[in-house]
Amino acid sequence: MLSSLSSTISRLNLFCPKPLIPPSLSSCLKTLKPLPIIPRWSCLHSLSTHSTSRLSTSLKPQFDALVSKDDLVVLGIETSCDDTAAAVVRGNGEILSQVVSSQADLLAKYGGVAPKMAEEAHSQVIDQVVQEALDKANLTARNLSAVAVTIGPGLSLCLRVGVRKARKLAGSFNLPIIGIHHMEAHCLVARLIERELEFPFMALLISGGHNLLILAHDLGHYIQLGTTIDDAIGEAYDKTAKWLGLDMSRSGGPALEELAQEGDAESIKFSTPMKQHRDCNFSYAGLKTQVRLAIGSHNINPEIPISSASSQDRRSRADIAASFQRVAVLHLEERCDRAIEWARKIEPSIKHLVTCLANLKFCLLHLNLLIY
Repeated sequence: MLSSLSSTISRLNLFCPKPLIPPSLSSCLKTLKPLPIIPRWSCLHSLSTHSTSRLSTSLKPQFDALVSKDDLVVLGIETSCDDTAAAVVRGNGEILSQVVSSQADLLAKYGGVAPKMAEEAHSQVIDQVVQEALDKANLTARNLSAVAVTIGPGLSLCLRVGVRKARKLAGSFNLPIIGIHHMEAHCLVARLIERELEFPFMALLISGGHNLLILAHDLGHYIQLGTTIDDAIGEAYDKTAKWLGLDMSRSGGPALEELAQEGDAESIKFSTPMKQHRDCNFSYAGLKTQVRLAIGSHNINPEIPISSASSQDRRSRADIAASFQRVAVLHLEERCDRAIEWARKIEPSIKHLVTCLANLKFCLLHLNLLIY
């Protein structure tokens, strides 16, 4: 997020559409006057598109004035899904504070993210989270240079909570707002920690709703090598965990990974998705269907929690979890392997693969990163 402030904003031209901003969120953005929202997101291009375009001339002077400050300090606000988060970061990448309010209780209650309930939870804690982030940084809003806020992709009901808070804060202290693309932020945040990470690099981005393989040439200049064509791996993990009657309070990934350690990963021969497709795209809808059929054939009742299952029933669930996980990660490995080949043809000097695997520790441990 912050590294995007250290260089002139650029974004790819509009051959591919902008991330969709729902009408409810658009109304929030349009009513912010006279303060501009600087669009720090960019389209993730397909292989056929490489050109870039610059920030509009009406916003560039304001942005140049912002980044010219040596004491740049930005508050970031994130409400795209089920966690309310805020952080304060300096222009040199120093993280002054970060605060997260989890909705684990709601995840457990509803077996996943319930958008309306998530919105209400965000609204209840957003002021407290932002204030705590400022307090931990020993700053006030008057010390800020800008406010950055996620504007997509994400749940529209949740996104607008963060945007409203950003508008209110920016309006009160005459600060510019920087609209952040959720997945681009995942891609770039590694540069806050790994200071020697230089462009170009590859990125594997995984969340509940998205799988992306990206070749990052520069800030705002990306080539999309592969994406989700139906369900993302995070969605497949969550649904499988729910069908197996697992504890969803930590989301499906950690619970499923824990159960899979008890099972035999070779016991059920799930088919690897898209074996005949020679591209870098991801598909988990078919694997979810296979899991559903396996659960039915083993007479597993998802209404019975794993804590109440018999020893034989638990073993069956563990075998399904382990077999699912083996194939799910194998699909990632195959797609990453091919994407590395493609990326090296475009950028032979590429040396790094950045991974963002939300709540999927098993994937991080077992994914063969063959970049070298």
